[in-house]
Amino acid sequence: MSRPSQSSAPEKRGSPMTTVSVRYIVNDIDAAIDFYTTRLKFELQMHPNDLFAMLGNGDLRLVLVKPVGPDGPAGGGAPMPDGAMQEPGGWNRFSVEVPDLPATVAELRSKGVRFRNELVTGVGGRQIIIEDPSGNPVELFEPILPEARLSRPASSQ
Repeated sequence: MSRPSQSSAPEKRGSPMTTVSVRYIVNDIDAAIDFYTTRLKFELQMHPNDLFAMLGNGDLRLVLVKPVGPDGPAGGGAPMPDGAMQEPGGWNRFSVEVPDLPATVAELRSKGVRFRNELVTGVGGRQIIIEDPSGNPVELFEPILPEARLSRPASSQ
């Protein structure tokens, strides 16, 4: 009885995904740009109008969208087919790794950043959730275990 070959997996095409995009709905594009560039060290990549901006931090692209402009809903912030409007908030979030979480928390508190919780220690690291000016959550994470690091040397991946 012959077995199927293990090499029958689909062939990979193109380059591996290296950039991940996250879209956040915001109430004020300029306030969001200021928050992410001054508090979390993102770089502004594109800001063509008052409804859209694209920022980057390493392999993370953050797309900011204000769903309603002077001419009504537009683009990626347009209403759903049932008429529901997109809005900021929720609990889904991305994580930003920091080397010293208590120091980062103290710095951000001094700058008036809103926190959803207090510092929590889990199995792999310590974390806390902050909010951008529109109420979108961002997790700040300090790994305790080496394997919990978001960015690892290529040889350990």
